[in-house]
Amino acid sequence: MSTPKIYALHENPEWFPPFAEAFAAEGVEYVEWVLTDGVLDLDEAPPEGVFWSRISASSHTRDHGLTKDYSRAVLSWLEASGRRTVNGRRVLELEVSKVDQLTALRAAGIDTPRTVAAVGREQVLKAAQGFPTPFVTKHNQGGKGLGVRKFESFDDLADYVGSDEYEEPVDGITLIQEYVVAADGGITRVEIVGGEMVYAVRGDTERGGFQLCPADACAIDPETGRPIPPVGATISMAPDEDWGLFSEREGYDDPVVAKYLEFTRRHGIEVAGIENIRTADGRVLTYDVNTNTNYNSDVERSTTRSGPREIVRHLARVLKETYPEAR
Repeated sequence: MSTPKIYALHENPEWFPPFAEAFAAEGVEYVEWVLTDGVLDLDEAPPEGVFWSRISASSHTRDHGLTKDYSRAVLSWLEASGRRTVNGRRVLELEVSKVDQLTALRAAGIDTPRTVAAVGREQVLKAAQGFPTPFVTKHNQGGKGLGVRKFESFDDLADYVGSDEYEEPVDGITLIQEYVVAADGGITRVEIVGGEMVYAVRGDTERGGFQLCPADACAIDPETGRPIPPVGATISMAPDEDWGLFSEREGYDDPVVAKYLEFTRRHGIEVAGIENIRTADGRVLTYDVNTNTNYNSDVERSTTRSGPREIVRHLARVLKETYPEAR
């Protein structure tokens, strides 16, 4: 039998450095498997090991249009062969569908924004008729704020849908969703690894808008269009200019956390960043489940626990539990 290893399945090398650093810091060996294209021999047995999936719903925006279906095939092959996956085949479906996420959250008793899904451009207008204004649109296969736009009226949406600016969602599904304002100008992202909350993060909606990907590689200032560099980078800016969109929510103990932990356990989600917004009228609405969660370097420097290192520790435990005889 080959020596069991940890395999990291992903498609975006720009997002991987924090995890590579965490593997090195923990002294844990791993193999990267980049699923942008490839060959899969179904008559061969997969290698022995633990397979951690970091496949992203936004992979098609990086010219990796084959990744999602290739990943489905790989994860199906692995699991049919009895290999241990972390965030496996079923979790991938949650990652790539907001409809899947929202229906699963509601079934678990977790409040979500009012949402209508529409398939096809003309159906977007039908879905929005009579919808309370303002509202937002989103792509079902999202990430990075894909297709998220705010509309003050139905007529504004009609003008947009009929224009050349209209963004066709990759799977044809557009969401019409209620627009909610954060009570404190920010959203909360609860980072979970191995059934425990690592920490909670505040994302600044007043500056970040709908683009709140925490990875340093996708940090863009919405006012200037410039990348937001991590702390310590050499940049030219005013002494009082604050670039950071993310900060730790210390002591975050909202009752929704217990619901998230049960939700992830029930659905076999071992690594996730789940986002919610507390509205001015006191509701806590959960709107996104990120199973390829990224971490912000500014936040990581300020916390007592590291998200990437907790993932590596979890993977090492899973490997040991799966192959107790291996050294």
